Amino acid sequence: MDLPPEEMLPTVARRYFATFDDPVAQKMVQLMVGEAMRRLEIAEIFGNAVIRRVLGFLKSYMARQIELGSLRPHDIRSSARAIMGMLLPQAGGKLFFPAITEDGLTEKEHVETATDIFLSGLRAGG
Repeated sequence: MDLPPEEMLPTVARRYFATFDDPVAQKMVQLMVGEAMRRLEIAEIFGNAVIRRVLGFLKSYMARQIELGSLRPHDIRSSARAIMGMLLPQAGGKLFFPAITEDGLTEKEHVETATDIFLSGLRAGG
């Protein structure tokens, strides 16, 4: 929780993207997303098992970084969602919409740019 955002956020992003490297995991996510659109109980299970945990971690992390003075005070609910939102297009390109990644932007490049954009707005004193 004390790791600087410049290190933690890329680590989180890399681990997130790595979960979609396995073709079996890709198929499972595709199936779950499709089912979640049709069946609310699947969406609730997925939301509780994955999304709530990730958001909870990100909110706790952001709160800690505010305490440490690394980030300016802000609504951590929004910043946690913003981080997730910045990663979704790249994952979506891998899972559902290859057109998103046809421009050649690598995961590494996306993570570096998204992290910089995000932290430019939240750095303490900035």
